[in-house]
Amino acid sequence: MSKDFTICVGTVGAGVWFSPNSGQRWKRSKMKLPFHAEPGEVQIRSLVVYPQNPQWLLAGSEVGLYQSKDKGATWELLESPMDGMQIWSAAVHPTNPDIICAGTKPPAVFCSRDGGKQWSKLAVPIVEKCFAGAPKVTNIIFDPRNPRTMWVGVEIDGVYRSDDAGETWTHLPPLGESMLNQDIHGLTISQTQPTKILATTPDGVWTSTDEGNRWLVHGFPRFFERDQISYCRGVALKADDPDVIFVGNGDFIPGKTGAIQRSKDGGKTWEKAKLPVDPNSTIYWFATHPADPDVIVANSLHGYVYTSTDGGDSWDKVAQEFGEIRALAWVPN
Repeated sequence: MSKDFTICVGTVGAGVWFSPNSGQRWKRSKMKLPFHAEPGEVQIRSLVVYPQNPQWLLAGSEVGLYQSKDKGATWELLESPMDGMQIWSAAVHPTNPDIICAGTKPPAVFCSRDGGKQWSKLAVPIVEKCFAGAPKVTNIIFDPRNPRTMWVGVEIDGVYRSDDAGETWTHLPPLGESMLNQDIHGLTISQTQPTKILATTPDGVWTSTDEGNRWLVHGFPRFFERDQISYCRGVALKADDPDVIFVGNGDFIPGKTGAIQRSKDGGKTWEKAKLPVDPNSTIYWFATHPADPDVIVANSLHGYVYTSTDGGDSWDKVAQEFGEIRALAWVPN
C-alpha cells in the first residue's frame, strides 16, 4: 500500500483525535456522551482495531466502551456494565468479531459474545488492592496460536492465563523478586520458535519461552545517573517479523525524556532509535497493522507522535501535539 493511513490517538480529557492522512491534519472525533458526562472530558485509555475489519475500532473510557465503524471519525457508546469504571484495555477475538473483551480499574475483565449487547464478568482472581491502590487490567490478549487461550496483564498483579476461553485462570509465577516486576505495562506474543511471551515492567522487557512459568529480563541503559531504573511501557512486534521488537521506555513516569528501543534479532541485541526531536516524556505505546508492516507509530505520554514507514529505520515527528496520550492505533485507508 502507499504510505496513506489513518492514525487515532486516545487522550485523557479530549477523547479521540484522528488523522486520515498519516498525521498531516487532525480532527477531533465525534463521541456520543452519556447524559452524566461533561463534554470534552472523556478519558481514553485503550484503542483496538478489529482484525476482521480495519474500519472498526473499540475505545475504552471511564464512561464505557465506544465503537467506531468509520476509522475513528465517529463513535457510539455500547451499553455495558463498565460505565463509571476506567477501561484500560480491550480485545477482539481474531476470528469472531462478536467476541469482545474489556479490562478495567477497579480490576475486572468483562466479555461479550454478541457484539456488545450482553456482558459477563470473567472469574479472573485479581487482587482488589495493591500498594498503588486498585490494580488495573492493562492487557487482554487472545493467543494467536489458539484463541481459546487468553492472557491478561495486570498493573499491579502480574500475568494470568486461561486455556479454556476464560472459564478458569492460572496466576502465573512472578516475573521477578521485586513487586515492581508484577507491574505489567505491555504484553504480547511472538510466534517464533519457540514462542515467546513478552511483558514490560518498570525494570525492562521480560521474556518467557515456557508459557509464562519462567521469565528472563533485559534492562535498558539509564537516562541519567540519578535514575535507578530505565522505565519501560509499550511493547510491539513488526507485523511480518516477530524477531523485530519495539519497546518504549523513559527515565520514569511521566518522565522528562524517553526512547524507542528496537531489536532485530528477537531480543538478543537492542538499539535506541534516532528520533528527530527528543521525547518530552516516556515513550508509551506503539501502533502496528498487518496491512503494512513497515508502518510503525509511537507516542510519548505527553503528546508527541512519531511515525516510521520503513520498519523503524527512520522516524518523523508529527507536527500536531497533544496533552496526554494513553492509547494509539493506525488503520489503512
